[in-house]
Amino acid sequence: MTSTTALKGSALRALFRLPAPALARLAGAPVTRRHRTLDPQMRLLLTLQALEGPAAESVPIPQGRRIIRDGAAAVGGALPIGSVHDRTIDGPGGPLQLRVYAPRGVTGTAPALVFFHGGGWIYGDLESHDATCRFLAEQAGVRVVAVDYRLAPEHPFPAAHEDCLAAYDWVLAHADALGIDRHRVAVGGDSAGGNLATVVAQQVVARTEQPAGVVPPAYQLLIYPVVDFVEKRPSRTEMASGFFLTGDFVDLASDCYTASGPDPADPLLSPLYGKLEGLPPAYVVTAGFDPLLDEGEAYAEAMRAAGVEVTYVCEDGLIHSFANMVALGTVAPAAMRRAARALRRGLHGS
Repeated sequence: MTSTTALKGSALRALFRLPAPALARLAGAPVTRRHRTLDPQMRLLLTLQALEGPAAESVPIPQGRRIIRDGAAAVGGALPIGSVHDRTIDGPGGPLQLRVYAPRGVTGTAPALVFFHGGGWIYGDLESHDATCRFLAEQAGVRVVAVDYRLAPEHPFPAAHEDCLAAYDWVLAHADALGIDRHRVAVGGDSAGGNLATVVAQQVVARTEQPAGVVPPAYQLLIYPVVDFVEKRPSRTEMASGFFLTGDFVDLASDCYTASGPDPADPLLSPLYGKLEGLPPAYVVTAGFDPLLDEGEAYAEAMRAAGVEVTYVCEDGLIHSFANMVALGTVAPAAMRRAARALRRGLHGS
């Protein structure tokens, strides 16, 4: 994190500590969709974002990656954690970086979350979701292993999911050395990372024979996941502008990721069309003002119909990317605490 980004983040977080009435006045007029009201903290953030400069999707991808990384650092902060260390493993396309987080107070064998970051398969890295991983590790009391998978357009489908599956297998195979209970490992991610988590879960569960030391995941943490490249549901158009994740962003990300020409209904791309029976329990959370709202809910319903234990929550007043806002205001951190509690229950049983 640069000093400029750190300073901007400190100022932003100070602003969001204003009393609620003052913050609501700064946020402007209420915004409603589908009988939901956008939270004033989200309204203010969107107002400030509009003043910030060009959107990531409107500039060359390398510049957009810097915008996404700096913005995530500003709203995520630098949260305390027991330990963090990076390591490199052999991936399908070359060296694959992982970041391993241990919460404070955890020294022995513990449950874990293998986390895949969002960013439309074209943005995001270990830094963009560092705060999110720290937060989940501390709040859920689990080790977290974040995966720096290959990005499009340099590496389109299926590179990302190949890396994520390889990372999951490596973590499980080396669970003892990592201090991880291989029978209490979750997969999770936000947005495109949620897509990758669903794909990994489906692939591992469907195997007739597992690599040495590998078992299927025990839980899924799916934060506004992308699950369908076939059908464009109403929220894709109703929420296509004004709520951070735009239709232009979605189109750019989709075009870059699918440049290899996959079948849109391929379950490795659109997990909604995969085999859902036998998947582990899941916590699926969406945002009320998000183009991905409808498909996240559809995936939760489809898993439930297939006999999967599912907890579905719509955070009504929030926007896409609230998973990164763990140090900003009160409403986004509260939503992420609910997600972390679900993860804790799923892996610790309490």
